[in-house]
Amino acid sequence: MAAGVYLHIPFCKSRCSYCDFATDVYRSSDAVERYVAALCREIGAFSNPKSKIQNPKSVDTIYFGGGTPSLLSPEQVDQILQAVRANFSVDADSEITMEMNPATVTHDSLKAYRSLGVNRASFGVQTFDDTELKRLARGHNAQDARETFRMLRDAGFENVSFDLIAGLPRQTLADWERNLDEALSMQPEHLSLYLLEVHEGTPLAEQVKSGRQPRPDEELAAAMYEMMIDKVTAAGYDQYEISNFAKPGYESRHNSKYWRLEPVYGLGMSAHSFDGRERYANERDTAAYVRLIEGTGSAEVMREEIDRESEFIFLGLRMNDGIDLVDFESQFGSRLADKFADQLADLEAENLIEVSHQNLKLTRRGMLFSNEVFSRFV
Repeated sequence: MAAGVYLHIPFCKSRCSYCDFATDVYRSSDAVERYVAALCREIGAFSNPKSKIQNPKSVDTIYFGGGTPSLLSPEQVDQILQAVRANFSVDADSEITMEMNPATVTHDSLKAYRSLGVNRASFGVQTFDDTELKRLARGHNAQDARETFRMLRDAGFENVSFDLIAGLPRQTLADWERNLDEALSMQPEHLSLYLLEVHEGTPLAEQVKSGRQPRPDEELAAAMYEMMIDKVTAAGYDQYEISNFAKPGYESRHNSKYWRLEPVYGLGMSAHSFDGRERYANERDTAAYVRLIEGTGSAEVMREEIDRESEFIFLGLRMNDGIDLVDFESQFGSRLADKFADQLADLEAENLIEVSHQNLKLTRRGMLFSNEVFSRFV
């Protein structure tokens, strides 16, 4: 089984109001250069005889996440990819994804990324409404998004994913429909469509708490989710995960590794790794991460053995295919229907799951209330 490599690039032009990811404002080119050098040193530790992962498996996905990885220069991306290829066995047909925000790339930089092997763009549109973009403190406008998509196509990107968020403050059902219609008219290969979550500690959470922004409307969010599934699937996209839709053959190979409990090596500030048994994570502060790597070569601050059975259930249920009950029994030595009989009966009665002899999956209603379903198995 080939593994994935995740590379965290924390830098952003500014911080969005809803974001609770591990990010840092781009302050100077020197700080970015120092971070890239540290990241490459951490990557190099995998070929060290004392590495915690001996003889790493081949990898067939590489994912630049963030943050805004498209703030890196092509030379910096090349430096990182050279380090990965020198320390892992990278399959020739690997999916190499870079998260990109509008107005952070040029035609030349996109052509350079593509020539380096980046073959998939995960494109942070979020909304095509300029008023909504301002409320989110995004650093671009809708026209920037349209122009960046045109440049991606011109640069040879044939696998592009859009991120859009539903349930934004003051967003109406008609607003959401216009966003979907515009995204579908551009025909990206993949769509990641999320319902807004208000996370404690973010500027948006403070705005909601103070009354400057309205609280999310759960009934409206449900209507948006229903519309999303209907319109996107009617346009020829397959829903393969709760929030993800793809044209046939364009499912995210990298993200699917997380849902299938396949190994992913996470590198960079705050990156999480999973080796099939244990999950471990790096220091979340950028400056502290760099100091640790420069001092010891490792920034690991957490390691734990996972409850594989629970994670197999709730991650598997995220996928439209659901859980293969025969596979569950072969892996864990018991029948899921016996071990969780009461939970399954209740969830089925509430129309949240569908159970057959060989399969367990969420209903459409179950997808909307997925966290409620997952909590029953933990």
